[in-house]
Amino acid sequence: MINFALIGAAGYIAPRHMKAIKDTGNNLVAALDKNDSVGVIDSHFPAAQFFTEFEQFEKYMDDLKRHGTDVEYVAIASPNYLHDAHIRFALKHGAHAICEKPLVLNPSDIDELKIVEQETGKQVYNILQLRLHHSIMNLKAEVAAAVAKDPNVVFDVDLTYLTSRGNWYFTSWKGFDEKSGGIATNIGVHFYDMLGWIFGDLKQNDAHLKQNDASAGYLEFEHARVRWFLSINYDYIPEEIKATGMRTYRSITVNGNEIEFSGGFTELHTDSYKHILSGQGFGLDEARKSINIVSGIRNQDVITSASNTHPFVKNVIS
Repeated sequence: MINFALIGAAGYIAPRHMKAIKDTGNNLVAALDKNDSVGVIDSHFPAAQFFTEFEQFEKYMDDLKRHGTDVEYVAIASPNYLHDAHIRFALKHGAHAICEKPLVLNPSDIDELKIVEQETGKQVYNILQLRLHHSIMNLKAEVAAAVAKDPNVVFDVDLTYLTSRGNWYFTSWKGFDEKSGGIATNIGVHFYDMLGWIFGDLKQNDAHLKQNDASAGYLEFEHARVRWFLSINYDYIPEEIKATGMRTYRSITVNGNEIEFSGGFTELHTDSYKHILSGQGFGLDEARKSINIVSGIRNQDVITSASNTHPFVKNVIS
């Protein structure tokens, strides 16, 4: 049984980490969050120590080590802008880090974390669960087969993801670009990782829309031309989807064919943990491409007239 600690225990995604730790037969010994709405811990690890102050959490971690109790992994589900600091904390305290996406906000952070890995001998793993989704794995295999037959093949891809959020979003850390990285980073980074994993090296990255509730652009990979649109605004969801009572719309088409991946998400964190614990986790180098993409989106000017704009953009600027 391996001992884990968890930073960011009150967040939306934290219960999936708790479940993954339990499902893999391991133990959560300590958890940290400045918010104390963490009763969900009782469903998984009622004996875990919980702290709302980082200094107390750090002291407890030190005490555990001093008394011979190793914490081998620290799971990190804190706000995006804190990931880098919390990863460093884990490594320097002798633990591997398992971090939610985005791993960090800037590519330079990856370079610096590689140095800390070398100094400590510990590893950083990123949760990139779409790589473990069966539909996405099948798509990768199909694309690889097509590329083997024709090395110059290029697919046309449309990525559309709308996940409605209320006014709370803009008050929370997620509503501030310097903390979340903006819409493209906060809700899109795992899609960009998936696209780069399947379609190869990035050749072009254009931004067509950057607002606090919607973002869009164009990515060209070695084997794909991608129009993408992301939003948290319910108004932009297609009317036929609203009529069903749904507040989320997710679509990926490849050469006009819909990729079905609406289900199969509930166990992906557990699968990710199994992957990591078996020595196959996704490390810093695997995370780099998606971080380069979101950083590029964040730091470039918007192109207002382009022939490759996602069709949903007109719903925002019309």
